[in-house]
Amino acid sequence: MRFDDSLGTVLGADIATPFGAQSAWRQLTDLIGRGRADATPDALARLRAIRAQVPATVRAASARNLVFAEPPAALVRLFGEDEPSIAAPVLSTARLDSDDWLAIIPDLPPASRSLLRHRRDMPAQVVRALASYGAADFALPQPDEQRVAIEIDEPAAVVPLPANDAAPLDPTGPFAIAELVARLDAYQRDHGDLNRPPRPIAESPSAATDRFRFETDAAGTIRWVEGVPREPLIGVRLGAGPIQVDGVVSGAFRRRAAFTDARLVIAGQSIVSGDWQISATPAFDRANGRFVGYRGVARRPRADERAEPIRRGQATAEAFRALVHELRTPTNAISGFAEMIEAQVLGPAPEPYRERAAAIRNSTRELLDAIDDVDTAARLDQQALVLRPGTVAIAPLLSRAAADLEPLMRLRGAVVEVDRGPPGLGILGDEMAVSRIVSRLLGLAVSASAPGERLVVVAGQEGEMAALAIDRPRAFSALPGEALFALDSEDQGEGAALLGAGFALRLARRLAVELGGGLTIGEDRLTLRLPAALDHDVGQLSSK
Repeated sequence: MRFDDSLGTVLGADIATPFGAQSAWRQLTDLIGRGRADATPDALARLRAIRAQVPATVRAASARNLVFAEPPAALVRLFGEDEPSIAAPVLSTARLDSDDWLAIIPDLPPASRSLLRHRRDMPAQVVRALASYGAADFALPQPDEQRVAIEIDEPAAVVPLPANDAAPLDPTGPFAIAELVARLDAYQRDHGDLNRPPRPIAESPSAATDRFRFETDAAGTIRWVEGVPREPLIGVRLGAGPIQVDGVVSGAFRRRAAFTDARLVIAGQSIVSGDWQISATPAFDRANGRFVGYRGVARRPRADERAEPIRRGQATAEAFRALVHELRTPTNAISGFAEMIEAQVLGPAPEPYRERAAAIRNSTRELLDAIDDVDTAARLDQQALVLRPGTVAIAPLLSRAAADLEPLMRLRGAVVEVDRGPPGLGILGDEMAVSRIVSRLLGLAVSASAPGERLVVVAGQEGEMAALAIDRPRAFSALPGEALFALDSEDQGEGAALLGAGFALRLARRLAVELGGGLTIGEDRLTLRLPAALDHDVGQLSSK
């Protein structure tokens, strides 16, 4: 089937249902973003028409799927019109020529232009065009952004306070008015007319330094820098956008603790880009004891230190990601065609055909889940997995997972009893990642169960961690814990995971570690531990 036919079929599909709208959105963005179809006016009009019907999480996932693609200018414009969290992956990585950038920049909202102004690889004429908007595009943190970008790892060791001559932190908000005025004055002094292009960072007199000091506000946004050019750092939050940190920093932020020699990676082509080791201590307002940010120092790592993790299998991971994108588009199309037959969109269909169409749709859904798992594993290998901070309530999460598994439970003849834990118990972390871990673990346990087998799932809290314990099915009882991670894709019965139990367990463990927790396999059960969203004790779970 040629891509022209695929595009026409997608445009002709039913979008009246939520599933139809989401399916059309995923297929159209993938077809256009990967050059399989042209960005025709009809296709773009369809995307704009259904955008409000597609949840933000689905639109964000589509944007992340285009990070390693080369979407055309029209699709970049469409994503750029969306919310900043959705526009960011596309605008931060899109490769367009100068004319295309100049054509779409006037149509972008200020937040999207601000994202482009943080890039250091834009052509000079595009930089001048962005600078012509003056200070209107400089974004300040909003009150609802008062959280760290990621939540992982253990608290760090306490280090002494830096020298007292550091600029004072403002306890009244992310930025003081005086600080904002100073930033604008410095910009005018350095650049003069706002219509002139910014001075290249490489010309900064302090560009050769290998050490700098910094301060953040309570949300982790850098508000003061000394020792390096300020442009790449001021106004950017630790752990977000071009400035990434390791779990030591995020764990310390969560506990308001000091940290030392943590890893900082600054993206881009500026003088400050690359690896740094950072140490900082928290600051508190003397009047009321409120946490107001961090004061710290950063230095380039020594020759015997390596700030960047070794990325094993980089080429293999990239090949896997290219493969899953090639598989996702036809699989989505098959699912869409099956749904059209099942819903009799193209005309009446006999009952046997509708039953087969339903079976095909269910099978393609399982295949899409497997494709998503491979894509997630490849992103983990490439350090390219994007996690959104949030709070996930455990009770509704388990209810949804149990409802999704009802057909499989009937097929296997198994019984699952769920103890949802104390009211209000939640998990700190990315909702999609947490849901994927829980659904994969429960699905694995049910698919390996025997007829009549009873599995118990118990939620509780262990210190600062939320814990979810799942009984091991009898089929796994003869194997030691770590041996389960090595299981291959041998068939474990109807309804088993397509990629095998070992792959599902390894992926769940890696995602759990990425979220700041872990997965252990005991003698009788599997226990998933992730950072808890409750500050008070809501009940303890035994560590059996």
